[in-house]
Amino acid sequence: MGVEAGWQGRFFEDFDIGAVYRHPLGRTVTEADNTWFTLLTMNTNQMHFNRQYAERSEFSQPLVVSTLTVAIAVGQSVTDLTQNAVANLGWDEIRMTHPVFAGDTLWSESAVLEKRESNSRPHAGIVTVKTRTLNQDAKEVCSFLRTFLVHRRGSEQLQGLFPEADHPIADASGADARDRARRR
Repeated sequence: MGVEAGWQGRFFEDFDIGAVYRHPLGRTVTEADNTWFTLLTMNTNQMHFNRQYAERSEFSQPLVVSTLTVAIAVGQSVTDLTQNAVANLGWDEIRMTHPVFAGDTLWSESAVLEKRESNSRPHAGIVTVKTRTLNQDAKEVCSFLRTFLVHRRGSEQLQGLFPEADHPIADASGADARDRARRR
């Protein structure tokens, strides 16, 4: 048995208009996530980190920073959409449609809206998707359009990235690796 590649992500050719990808990993947002994100991004709105202040609002508790919600949604989509991206080209129509609180679990899915070949980069194409994020109660908490430049399959820029070891990890039976492990 030879080397089998792990999941390589989608390439430009793999995107079909109308396809919907339900991204596989949910993410529970913690109070620590929210606090750290406010610190990292210098967001000084007390609705995100001052419980006493937030309790006086219509939400009665701190809100998760909306840009953290968007960042999680984008991150959740990478495995399906942009594992092979060259660059993000834009986000449009970002909507925050329901509040997110510490303890909420977020799930995202994306629909392919458009794709076209790049006129200036023959090794890549341009894809536009609509992503939406749902909480544990299936309430949509955000949505946005995202356009990115993604490599074509076989793109020269992606060749030869994995280093070649000076010896194989195992022979066909796996005995080579077991023998080395026993000698340690």
